[in-house]
Amino acid sequence: MLARLTLVLMSLAMPAVAGGKVAFFGLSYLDDSLQTQELGQDPAELQRLAMLTQMVRDRFSAAGYDLVDLAPVQGKLDGVMNPAKCYGCDTRMAAELGADFSLVGEVQKVSNLILSMNLQMRAASTGEMVKGRVVDIRGNTDESWRRGMEYILRNTFFREEHE
Repeated sequence: MLARLTLVLMSLAMPAVAGGKVAFFGLSYLDDSLQTQELGQDPAELQRLAMLTQMVRDRFSAAGYDLVDLAPVQGKLDGVMNPAKCYGCDTRMAAELGADFSLVGEVQKVSNLILSMNLQMRAASTGEMVKGRVVDIRGNTDESWRRGMEYILRNTFFREEHE
């Protein structure tokens, strides 16, 4: 709870600079659910993850951010299971790419009813959180996943556009 509160408070504290360079390392999928253990991976969930990844890319591009090419660090990235939890490797790679920011996220499935998603932007030069938010969603559908990420983007990253 404290970590979520910290993310929400930090999202209000430091504005990101539109037009900056962003190294978007995608979204990781964490699935500890009993459903997946018993029935195997649901291909629809991987399609939803791709849908959210594209949604984030499109939204940041539309807002004037330059999404940098990750090819120069692909070898390093291939050795990372989850860029959102790699002890700062995301910001180090972002700095190496000449980006201003690192952008990482996760979707965690607890069950078909309970999922959590987060998106975090950190300054490449310092590793400090610039903006970030965690939301819990109910339901494992295209609509619930889309609405969760739209909420994060609208209310944290692009809040000023809706005020």
